[in-house]
Amino acid sequence: MSNLRNQLSLFNPMGRLWRLFATGFSFTAFGIGGLLLWLFVFPCLTLLVWNEAKRIHFARTIIRGSFHCFIGLMHRLGVLHYQIIGQEKLERAGLLLLANHPTLIDTVFLMALVKRADCIVKSGLWNNPFTRGPVRAASYINNEQGSELVDACIGSLKNGNNLIIFPEGTRTPAHGAIQLKRGAANIAIRGAQNVTPIIIHCDPPTLGKGEAWWKIPSRRVRFIIEIKDDIPVTHFLEQGHSEVLAARRLTEHLQHYFTEEKAHHA
Repeated sequence: MSNLRNQLSLFNPMGRLWRLFATGFSFTAFGIGGLLLWLFVFPCLTLLVWNEAKRIHFARTIIRGSFHCFIGLMHRLGVLHYQIIGQEKLERAGLLLLANHPTLIDTVFLMALVKRADCIVKSGLWNNPFTRGPVRAASYINNEQGSELVDACIGSLKNGNNLIIFPEGTRTPAHGAIQLKRGAANIAIRGAQNVTPIIIHCDPPTLGKGEAWWKIPSRRVRFIIEIKDDIPVTHFLEQGHSEVLAARRLTEHLQHYFTEEKAHHA
């Protein structure tokens, strides 16, 4: 397989065709894998593990392993390669991990990297046949909880989970301007929780917002995922502001932070 990829890479049109096939194969495998987990693995887990906390732990471990296999598959097929910087910072518990969101597979990358990962899931994924099994078995946080959403996130952090949030709320638009929503800052302020930023770089850009998966770049994609030093929220809490104003100030700070980091690696 590696010899074939090396030969195809010498002739770019054929190399691009190979990566198109490999990308389609990878996403097909991802969908089938999710369906099999829903139909067979998680029902068995429900029958065999009665303790809810243990069942959720096992479900999240299975998902992490599955996502790790998916990333490994794309790497071995020559679709992408990646570098992780600062991974040792993830060897802690109760982290509020905030990341930018340039591509479709950012969530997969982070869920594969982070132990005891929790995340906020869009309600549509709870009914999607390829994803409903994993997200329900793992008891991820449904984004339709309304006013209870922030409390659920804070509770997850206090239980020692590492909560992954994309504060943009969706993938970064094609023009590249980062615009953060205030929800992540509300969690940090109300929970007095420091922020661990994660900067995701993707070169050349691919799988962006509104971009079809079959629009393959001219060369193999390189991901750099950098876990940065924590941003303490003490400064924002000690200024005597209300929680609303403190969250607004923190959001402004994070927006500047992510924008500068993105520009630095452009």
